[in-house]
Amino acid sequence: MEIPQIKPDELVKKSFKEKLVSFVKKRKWVLVGVGVGLAVFMAAIIIPGLLVYKNARALTASARKLESVVKDEQNIIRVREEIGNVRSDLTSLQKSYKILGWTRILPLVGGYYRDGDAVMKAGQHGLDAAEIIITTVEPYADIIGFTGDPSKEAQSGEENANDRIEFIVATIDDVIPQLEEISQKVKLAQAEIDKVNPNRYPVKVAGREVRNKIKDGVAMVDQGASLVEDSIPLLRVAPYLMGIDGDREYLILFQNDKELRPTGGFLTAYSLADVSEGKFSPVASDDIYHLDGRYTPSVPAPDPVVKYIKGPYVLNKNVRLRDMNFSPDFAESMDLFVEAAEKAGIRDIDGVIAVDTQVLVNLLDVLGQIGVPGFGNFSTEIDPRCDCPQVIYELESFADQEGPVIWDPLTGEIILAPPNMDNRKKIVGPLMNSILSNALGQPKEKLPDLFEAAFKSLLEKHVLLYMLDDEAQAGVESFNIAGRIKEYGGDYLHVNDANLGGRKSNLYVNQEVVQNIEVAPDGSVTKTLTITYKNTKDYDGWLNSVLPNWTRIYVPRGSELIDSSGFEDKAQPYEDLGKTVFAGGFELRPNGVVQIEVVYKLPFGVDDEYKMLIQKQPGKDAPLYSIELGKQSEELFLRTDKEFRFRI
Repeated sequence: MEIPQIKPDELVKKSFKEKLVSFVKKRKWVLVGVGVGLAVFMAAIIIPGLLVYKNARALTASARKLESVVKDEQNIIRVREEIGNVRSDLTSLQKSYKILGWTRILPLVGGYYRDGDAVMKAGQHGLDAAEIIITTVEPYADIIGFTGDPSKEAQSGEENANDRIEFIVATIDDVIPQLEEISQKVKLAQAEIDKVNPNRYPVKVAGREVRNKIKDGVAMVDQGASLVEDSIPLLRVAPYLMGIDGDREYLILFQNDKELRPTGGFLTAYSLADVSEGKFSPVASDDIYHLDGRYTPSVPAPDPVVKYIKGPYVLNKNVRLRDMNFSPDFAESMDLFVEAAEKAGIRDIDGVIAVDTQVLVNLLDVLGQIGVPGFGNFSTEIDPRCDCPQVIYELESFADQEGPVIWDPLTGEIILAPPNMDNRKKIVGPLMNSILSNALGQPKEKLPDLFEAAFKSLLEKHVLLYMLDDEAQAGVESFNIAGRIKEYGGDYLHVNDANLGGRKSNLYVNQEVVQNIEVAPDGSVTKTLTITYKNTKDYDGWLNSVLPNWTRIYVPRGSELIDSSGFEDKAQPYEDLGKTVFAGGFELRPNGVVQIEVVYKLPFGVDDEYKMLIQKQPGKDAPLYSIELGKQSEELFLRTDKEFRFRI
């Protein structure tokens, strides 16, 4: 009998097949369930996800096209068309995104879905606002550098800045209702975008910034909403400010920011200007010392002024007109100054406009070199003699020839002074007149740049307004061009410096401010504030000298000082303008560095959000500010007031 040969590998194969069949039979419903699950997953996630991705790419492309049209073509009609295309693509994206709506209830991923939904809703509101903006600005297209409907533009190529200003003045009332509608739409967008939590996202993905870009986007919407809302009260009083409903007379104060004082600079010169139908009449300037000569001091001077300036304060400790801008709040300083100036013969004014040297630089950057009869040419080219714009060098050179001003300790009168002291500021009026006439005579093609220069000067606090009419004052305060120290429901910081006899050293002083914020488990907040001052140039005895600096640090009222260092002359904490103030003096030498450190505890705790307002001092350029709160950080050059919000 023949016995068949048994091969082990066949037994194994047979055994495996049998086991596989048995496994499938026993678990077929499980496998069916897995298959169904995969199909559902494909239907619920993958397919909608691909559709969302496709629509998102289309939206990105149309948004980039809109950006390109705005930047490059600058045509109102084309912008309107592209806004329509963006809206169409955004609507398609929203429809596909809604299919993923069930994920909003899931842990971890639900927050991301809600963020996306909020961003798209904000986008729709933003497009609503954009369409109204296009309609609103179309008559002013050439002023902002755009083209549009020819029938709504300037009527001839010869129209200049002055003609377009007349047009703006005549149409202000028509803009206000549209601006209110824009404000409502932007607020709706802001309400949606504020739902987004940037801290939910990684700092970087594939080396690209993510979290900070989201933070910047949220901040941009918030700032835009505030800008639109705050501009409405200003526009309502614009007819009053611009002399449309009656002529206005303004006292113009020239603040030298290179000799920094609390409201922006030393009050170096002044002039009176009439405004009628939006037009400024030519101005004639005079030295502030001449006005001071007609004033009898009667108000006690602040202690730091007496202590550091000395000179005229040796015998009479009452404050001079030129030193009356010692309050960091411009309105507070002008309340005092205007009352005193009236006694010196300045009467029946409607308000005060303060400007610093950066305004001249901003305007000359647009106008180019201009000539001033009797004084030569002025430009913003860097002059190697001071490593600063030529116009700044000439102003300082003419106004303050090298040499000290010495007062007689017995009489308080000047016994030694440099050349031009008798009328050292007579250059300011002719220079301002030349700039004004050049600006108003520019062709309309220059209008966008001129508008930007003026707007920048306002936003960055190089121009401040003070009005005697209450409604007009409320209007300028709403747009933050009144130099007020604000009330704020959160952390607050304002660093205010006064150059009390240090020549024009602020031309060469850089400032850095670092805040290290610690939030304890109970919500209490301790801050370490470090302010570094650096003088970057050599001593010259004229522009750059030893700088006696008086620093005031305004923080929330009730803050408790724990420790401080760096001040040579330290004051006790006190209250002013609704804040607690840490103050002190020091000397900063050429090529020197001084570091002030203050540790203090806030009078309140925080819960899930930490917010802070930093107010910039007028006259400063852009100090570098850094904020560190746990793993979160911010760094920026502070050009205007800035609010910060951090999730705890």
